[in-house]
Amino acid sequence: MTIDEAVLLLKASQATGLTTLQEIILRSSWEGKTYTNIASEAHLGEEHVRKVAAHLWQVLSDFCKEPINQSNFRQTLENHHLSKAHQQLVKEFNKAATAISLEFPSGPVSLNSRFYIPRPPIEELAYAEMAEPGSVICIKAPKKMGKSSLILRLLAGANSQDFRTVTLNFQQADKAVFASLDKFLRWLCANVSRELQLEPKLNDYWDEDMGSKVSCSIYFQQYLLSALSSPLVLVLNDLDWVFEYQEIAEELLSLIRTWYERAKGVEIWQKLHLVLVYSTEILVSIKLTQSPFNIGLRINLPPFTKEQVQDLAQRHGLDWTNGINVESLMAMVGGYPYLVRLAFYHLVGKGGLEGDLEQLLQQAPTETGIYHEYLRQYVLALRDQPELGNAFYEVINTTNYVKLKPALAYKLQSMGLINLEGDRSTPACELYRLYFRQYLKTSENFNSGCFNCEFRWG
Repeated sequence: MTIDEAVLLLKASQATGLTTLQEIILRSSWEGKTYTNIASEAHLGEEHVRKVAAHLWQVLSDFCKEPINQSNFRQTLENHHLSKAHQQLVKEFNKAATAISLEFPSGPVSLNSRFYIPRPPIEELAYAEMAEPGSVICIKAPKKMGKSSLILRLLAGANSQDFRTVTLNFQQADKAVFASLDKFLRWLCANVSRELQLEPKLNDYWDEDMGSKVSCSIYFQQYLLSALSSPLVLVLNDLDWVFEYQEIAEELLSLIRTWYERAKGVEIWQKLHLVLVYSTEILVSIKLTQSPFNIGLRINLPPFTKEQVQDLAQRHGLDWTNGINVESLMAMVGGYPYLVRLAFYHLVGKGGLEGDLEQLLQQAPTETGIYHEYLRQYVLALRDQPELGNAFYEVINTTNYVKLKPALAYKLQSMGLINLEGDRSTPACELYRLYFRQYLKTSENFNSGCFNCEFRWG
């Protein structure tokens, strides 16, 4: 039995379910934490934690028909399999809960959602790193891989420790902001000020003779960080947009590296905790000693594993314990979180395919499939970028792998369309190969670089 199964069993079997504290005790004890640690992290008295825990061990002892306490909790449960009666209990609980909480997979998975699937040890490493003074976390993954969901949880963890938090999305910046480094850094400082509800005072700290980077650093050190009594977590989202402007990207990345190094010797800079979020490798030429991508914690969000897809199926009330359906779904869409969640939404949702996975997979790469509208956006994007479209067409029509120009490969990877291992490009999943072969055609001039998409939507 896993910890997730134990939590579900207790939620399903008790009329009152599980309280937040009870679940914290279960998961923390599974990780080997002491009552003292748990009480400290939950800001509660140790005796109260012990009392609640004692009740949990008794309930689990009744289920397993043998004595359970904190010291043997994990070992006993790992050697204990759910009985058929308990499996049915969990299955019915998931069905009932899913009927109430089913949500369309759009945007980050909410904090209270039952459909967030952790990818250990990523979350634990990120929480630990964020607590370090002057930390830097770099999160890289293609679109629709769960970056926003992870960030939402990092920010919630920061808020629970009374950190201040600010998120800037470079995609929201006007094109004019990227006209010069000075304009960009002033925009950055003004927006951080606004998010912190501080009056922007750029002119009081900006000095043309010292330059934009020094002025920006002074503004952060002497105004923003000095005004805060607690640490600041600054999330710089969609950093890829800055990569398009080489000069600005070079200067910004070296500036971030400077802030990180200052935190080692200047106490006030230890207040700044940076989270850099991006989808693709950077092609900007920058020295290793000036790059922020080889410091702190680097996180590459991977696709779901078979076990994680099976867990998500269970949370949707689907009985996929034999693994056959999981393998069939992953053979089509891999472990890509959005594609997997969309399938589950339609399999169990009202008016959906009533659990007919075979029908869903047959229709998946067609205009009647559940992914059609989502994939059509990619067709439109590739039509507007002929060189990119040509490169992707080559990938989906090659049986082995293709070696693309780095810029094209990284762009396709950031869109989530290809897997990139070294310099070898392959389609991200079979769905993409089948769909785009059918709905994306090139002209006879393909090899000469002339890309013309013909749409055949029925």
